[in-house]
Amino acid sequence: MRRVSMIGLLWFMVAVSGAYAQAYPVRTVRIITPFPVGSGPDAVLRVVSERLAKRWGQQVLVDNRPGANGFIAIEAARAAAPDGHALVQLDNSHMALQPHLYKKLPYELTRDFEPAATLFRTHFFVVVPAQSPWRDMRDLVAEAKQQAGAMSYGSWFVGSPGHVGAALLEAETDTQMIHIPFKDMGQLYAAVGNGDVAWAFGTAASAGAMFRAKKVRFLAAAAPARIAGFEDVPTVAEAGGPKDFDVSAWVALFAPRGTALPILTRVHDDIAAVLRESEVRARFATFTFAPLTVSRAEIPRLVAADAQRFGKVIKQLDLSLD
Repeated sequence: MRRVSMIGLLWFMVAVSGAYAQAYPVRTVRIITPFPVGSGPDAVLRVVSERLAKRWGQQVLVDNRPGANGFIAIEAARAAAPDGHALVQLDNSHMALQPHLYKKLPYELTRDFEPAATLFRTHFFVVVPAQSPWRDMRDLVAEAKQQAGAMSYGSWFVGSPGHVGAALLEAETDTQMIHIPFKDMGQLYAAVGNGDVAWAFGTAASAGAMFRAKKVRFLAAAAPARIAGFEDVPTVAEAGGPKDFDVSAWVALFAPRGTALPILTRVHDDIAAVLRESEVRARFATFTFAPLTVSRAEIPRLVAADAQRFGKVIKQLDLSLD
């Protein structure tokens, strides 16, 4: 009799969970992001949130909480109720790089979060001042060697793909440069345009305003092939840099651990549908972001692949943020 009761209880719980997922969302959904207003990830998140609001009949608010290498946003998401009404936007640096850079993090992916849906993948350009005399990567590397330990590069935070990617470039070209982290992407690319730092990695979204103002230019693309819309910009390898040099990032949404599977499935499927919309894909293309749709089960594999790839670089260079 007890066994029958337990089975009945399980069926009841499944039914309630399914019914709640069908009703979801029942109030405003908040998507917390560690990226500042005006950044590339913020811009595409707003495009997606507008479409989700129409599908769900509820407001979808973007809650920007930049700073502290993403810890502020992550802590806010971790403390939220696991009911699908609070999600967090994170990139591969938060999920795959930082566990190698810190001996102890205030969060753990498998303990604190559930994968919900991927949004996009992007490759980075080598961004230099518009008046830079460098014609290609050979010039950049030659000057880095000449200035041994004095040339500076910037990134949007310590441990970001831009930071670790530059460290990878140092390792592959036998150079040593000075890393200068910035709290804000706008400040970073303004500093590049002013010549306060020699160069930085950036996307057409994050460095786009300075590029359009002709304050900076794209020296090379850290990608396996030229980037659509910027076919005149050679790859790092074509420009005389290391072969097969690739610095990219992907961005995804996660939910607090314990969020019901039917809700996670609803979020994943609706975002996948949004990413198939031609207008959305066109908006992404203006940022040189490629919509990325994989199954929820594939997201931990993306994390593991980047953790393995960049973990080797971080260990080899003995990078640590503790």
